[in-house]
Amino acid sequence: MKNTKSPNGSAKQPDINLRIASRVRELRALRGASLDALTSQCGVSKSMISLIERGEASPTAATLEKLAAGLGVSMAALFGPDDAAAELEPLSRRSDQMIWKDPESGYMRRALTPPNWPTPIQIVEVHLPAGARVTYESGARKPAQEQQVWVMQGKIEVTLGDQLFSLRSGDCLAMRLDRPLVYANPTTRAAEYIVAICDPAPILLIQARTTT
Repeated sequence: MKNTKSPNGSAKQPDINLRIASRVRELRALRGASLDALTSQCGVSKSMISLIERGEASPTAATLEKLAAGLGVSMAALFGPDDAAAELEPLSRRSDQMIWKDPESGYMRRALTPPNWPTPIQIVEVHLPAGARVTYESGARKPAQEQQVWVMQGKIEVTLGDQLFSLRSGDCLAMRLDRPLVYANPTTRAAEYIVAICDPAPILLIQARTTT
């Protein structure tokens, strides 16, 4: 499905919700998990998962992170293309990159990695508004996931478990996602940073599509 653009160049929220819906349904089917089973695994209510899978909800970043943890993938994996027949394309043009905004914090993420490309590397550009705070309560995943955060502009505070890291422009932090994680912008100016995630889920999905 081709993204519809809003006046500021970002994809409209309803289209993004439909993309998330398609990916969640596909991931759940791949794992053979019922709604009840996924609810018990991630702590998101059955009714909310059902709304998300129908594209009728605008979930927060915290909710999507819980759902991703229950599915055993990174949150970035939930924003993949909903067109299983899409051709593999190694180039992602700036004008075509999908943007999603958290309705709670105003945090905005842009997917930089070419969609549907078979790689475990997912790169995301994040805009964190002044004073914003995003909390991910999920703990470890199996297999363990790694990510690195590189600050391009401004200052952010990253709390991993009980460890607090204060990052400024140019700083890069490597993390294993095995504890709750909090991103915060304690300043009066927006911050921009890049997140690089190692997640095999996109490759597993493409393999599953080609064998069905």
